[in-house]
Amino acid sequence: MTDIKLTLISSLEKLYHEDETTTNEFLKFSILKNERKSFQCVIDSLIESKFKIEVNTDLKNIKIYKVEYVPSNLPIQKSNHDDYIRLSKNNMYPDLLLPIQDEIDLSKGRTILWIEVSSDKLDEIGEHKLSFSFDNGEKYTSSEMSMEIIDAELNFENFVYTNWFHSDCLMSYYQVEAFSEKYWQYVENYLKIAAMHGMNCVLTPVFTPPLDTEIGKERPTVQLVDVSIKNRKYSFNFDKLEKWINLCHSCNIEYFEISHLFTQWGANNAPKIVANVDGELKRIFGWETKSSSKEYVRFLTEFSTAFKQFIENKGLKDKTFIHVSDEPNFAVIRSYSKASKLIHKLFKGYKIIDALSDVWFYKLGVVSSPIPSNDHINHFLGKADNLWTYYCSAQSKKYVSNRFFCHENLRNRVLGYQLFKYDVQGFLHWGYNFYYTQLSKELIDPFKVTDAGGKFPSGDSFVVYPSNEGTPYESIRLKVFYDGLQDFAAANTLKKLTTKDTVLSIIEKKQKISFSEYPHENSWLLESREAINKAIKEQTVKK
Repeated sequence: MTDIKLTLISSLEKLYHEDETTTNEFLKFSILKNERKSFQCVIDSLIESKFKIEVNTDLKNIKIYKVEYVPSNLPIQKSNHDDYIRLSKNNMYPDLLLPIQDEIDLSKGRTILWIEVSSDKLDEIGEHKLSFSFDNGEKYTSSEMSMEIIDAELNFENFVYTNWFHSDCLMSYYQVEAFSEKYWQYVENYLKIAAMHGMNCVLTPVFTPPLDTEIGKERPTVQLVDVSIKNRKYSFNFDKLEKWINLCHSCNIEYFEISHLFTQWGANNAPKIVANVDGELKRIFGWETKSSSKEYVRFLTEFSTAFKQFIENKGLKDKTFIHVSDEPNFAVIRSYSKASKLIHKLFKGYKIIDALSDVWFYKLGVVSSPIPSNDHINHFLGKADNLWTYYCSAQSKKYVSNRFFCHENLRNRVLGYQLFKYDVQGFLHWGYNFYYTQLSKELIDPFKVTDAGGKFPSGDSFVVYPSNEGTPYESIRLKVFYDGLQDFAAANTLKKLTTKDTVLSIIEKKQKISFSEYPHENSWLLESREAINKAIKEQTVKK
């Protein structure tokens, strides 16, 4: 070959160090006018040199990242997975995206660039050409790509997406104090990137979330509601919560998922809550507090009254979700039921949601809005209204969608079509930026430890990496998941123009899909999405 070979491939290709570069070039695609689309440029070089990158196009909005490989000591639980995985021989996986400008240092071997393009909605409707040149005195140019921007927009149809944001992890990693100027700046930086990738709902720590915490231990305090006690009477100040809400609105986040009011896996205890008691800051509730404690029930009663008045004054009742306890199982249904009954009483008229997978919680009326995992959702289909779903480290069988390093990008992205087919209204994940080991025992270096200290498969606990500047680096998994959300929204757009059956006839042309069944071929997803875009264009022209 020549000194430099450039190959354009789709965002669904995942090249490991040991792989040969595919010859299946990706040279034509379309997007809607409020969409972003990614693809990759593979550079195979026989020389080392600094190159100037030239983008040959009239398009204005193009971002370029270098794909970096990161380690995994636990790509998958050994005895708990199906065969739709791909393990790296040297345990290095392509994931981290480092933004680059107009120059790159190439070493011998392979370098992969991740390219993201978007339209400005107004001026760029129609066909565009795109290629890349690398110049170090001698110019090397890629094949020419054709991109069409269609005069229609993605329709997310009030879909809610939350990926749990852990502000205490930012505090620990960057060594900043809660609610300091830098704290608020880092929170804003991370939420902006989350919102850019579809997240429109944020876990809101009115009290420090009792999530992934070792019994008897506690996570750093991030409590947004200031509590005071005087003469045994509780009072509440919502200034920090109001600042949080205003900041989220400025980042285009519109829904607020209130942190759980009882401990994880069964609602046996109260979360950590601190208060100003006669001028001194003290922890007033925590692991030592039983969930049935009369004092905690009294506290929740007084808090709920003040909180509801604050939320409703801000017009956010319909944008607020209340949690009881995360991931209870049938063994703890008694304690969960008692806590849930109290919360439903105190927050009557609010949306009360929890991640759980045993359908008996719903059949017995214990939870009004269940969020089952995607490997258990079939038990809820046709039974629960406004159904959401989630996945985490446990969802590694039955070919269900997930985002582990060792999963093909298609397995990450296919969720969009599945959400559309089954009219799922929301998606929840627990790990946007969890930089601790399991049970929050220690801080990790996310560039070196990607599996929560050997406990969760790599890819489960975070989708962004912390830069030194306090802004997150993005990941391939973050981009590909958003592609799936865009597929979901494009399907909605076509449904509005035609019918749902019309959309499904395109998606399921090759085979019927479910949460565990779908073609395992990149060509199927790419071609079906292009067919959806073509149908949207035809309908738009007609109208």
